[in-house]
Amino acid sequence: MHSIRITADQREQMVEITSEVEAFVDGSGHKEGVCILFVQHTTCGLTVSENADPDVKSDTISFLHKSVPQFGQNFKHFEPNSDAHIKSVLVGQSVVVPFSDGELLLGRWQGVFLCEFDGPRERTILMHIA
Repeated sequence: MHSIRITADQREQMVEITSEVEAFVDGSGHKEGVCILFVQHTTCGLTVSENADPDVKSDTISFLHKSVPQFGQNFKHFEPNSDAHIKSVLVGQSVVVPFSDGELLLGRWQGVFLCEFDGPRERTILMHIA
């Protein structure tokens, strides 16, 4: 098991972590398997999405922001971050990426992202090879 810490500098942001995942897989000594990633927080998530056009990240964050706004929903949670908890549930906290010959088997335009919904914060992501 290995962990990395990733910092988001905005409240809602997608931070690409593909290079960190690649470095972990490369250094693991395993040639084939899956890399399991899990974020240990309830107001962010992990996903695989397009990494070529930055508009995809901003469109995704914009859609989630409009779908689940921070205020105006009459949330009962005492902190003003109920929206972040809901977005985390929608995105999920884990991703599994297969690899072969020591390289991630992501598609041409795919990358792995931390989706921050309650930043700016530093997050811990656990990574494991199976």
